[in-house]
Amino acid sequence: MRLSTLDFILRRLVPAAALLLVLAVFSPSQARAQTWLVSTETFAKLGVVDKFGQLGAYSAKFVVTSQRTGKAFILVKEIERGQNGVDVLFPSLATEADYFKASSGEAGTAAPGAYTWECQVNGKKVVGGSFSFSEVANDVNLITKQ
Repeated sequence: MRLSTLDFILRRLVPAAALLLVLAVFSPSQARAQTWLVSTETFAKLGVVDKFGQLGAYSAKFVVTSQRTGKAFILVKEIERGQNGVDVLFPSLATEADYFKASSGEAGTAAPGAYTWECQVNGKKVVGGSFSFSEVANDVNLITKQ
């Protein structure tokens, strides 16, 4: 049984055209503030390098201490021969195999405040410093058509 062209148009194209018309009528005419998603991530990048590669393989213990709470967060990284150094991020995600954690197992967070850090190699402090995380605020702007 053969379908006519008019039958095809009525069964296939008219519903599709009607759907497109409904979507066009109900689509937003401009962007609104609630349509925007904002995310901000704060972290500090810490690192240590054996500049001349004299140590070979070594263990680097990073210790970050919150000045507000006095809590220390520790991450130990094994550096292989030929690698010379490593960079780490504080705080690191607790879902990673290695992450900054307190002796209680609590993961480090980017809570506002001042922090000190140091890196120990073979039990001796080789580098250190300080950083701070400030309060984070996000602004969402309404974009209008000109």
